[in-house]
Amino acid sequence: MANYYCFMAGLPTVKLTDPQPQHTLLQLKEELADVLEPQDARLMERYFLRFDCENLVALLSDEEAELDERGCHDREALSQLIDEARAMEGTVKGFPTFMADFVRDYDAHAGQTNWFARDAALLAYYDYARECPNAMMAEWYSLNFNILNILTALIARRQGWALAEYVQGDGNIVEALLKQAGQADFGLSSELDYMKDLMQAAEDTDPVEKERRIDAIRWNWLEDKTFFEPFDITALFAYVVRSEILERWALLDPELGRQRFTEIIENLRGEAKVPEEFIRK
Repeated sequence: MANYYCFMAGLPTVKLTDPQPQHTLLQLKEELADVLEPQDARLMERYFLRFDCENLVALLSDEEAELDERGCHDREALSQLIDEARAMEGTVKGFPTFMADFVRDYDAHAGQTNWFARDAALLAYYDYARECPNAMMAEWYSLNFNILNILTALIARRQGWALAEYVQGDGNIVEALLKQAGQADFGLSSELDYMKDLMQAAEDTDPVEKERRIDAIRWNWLEDKTFFEPFDITALFAYVVRSEILERWALLDPELGRQRFTEIIENLRGEAKVPEEFIRK
């Protein structure tokens, strides 16, 4: 596994107290293209592919839609994907299979009641991303997939809706959400160490505060997972993700948002986050 000590040593530290990251996500993406080993570049591409999915949904709805530059493919490439996916079955060269499949699903379902293009694209993306060959990254995508489903299940249960119509995908967490809907925590507190914090976030009536709490769960998860490997591809991946989180909050609420986000993360950290052997007596 490649070590990116020199590159990361040259990056500014991502701090919660910064008004905004000194590198935008787009700048980081461009810099990474020059330093990543081919295998690691393919791993990182999965992260940025999420923006391609957003762009694909936008283009299918409007050929002139403004696109997010953080994706891996430009307008011409995505337009070609759409044309080729419509002209034939199977995979389009240069794209994961699920993207061509989504184009055909869009054509078949767009406009139907209870079919939402962005949700369908996101589900397809996470199904693909969770198969990432890097274990930590696969866990990251599973974390986000689970968070989305748990929050959806909590809303559906509160509204008295049938969970099976809203919870998506498969796996142990989805199975628990459907089979143990009568339990307050769906029986997941012993399996997911962030379940209690996530449920508390879901109860917050302020949507902005709720998002801050959820991002704080993500932030702490990343720090825990990269504590012992501060310079490998997983640490670089975590740096990229944290930069996106800070960039988003800097744009939304540069002062109050940063202060409150810092407070939430510090509260979540508690006393058990740092391994005992690293605590100075």
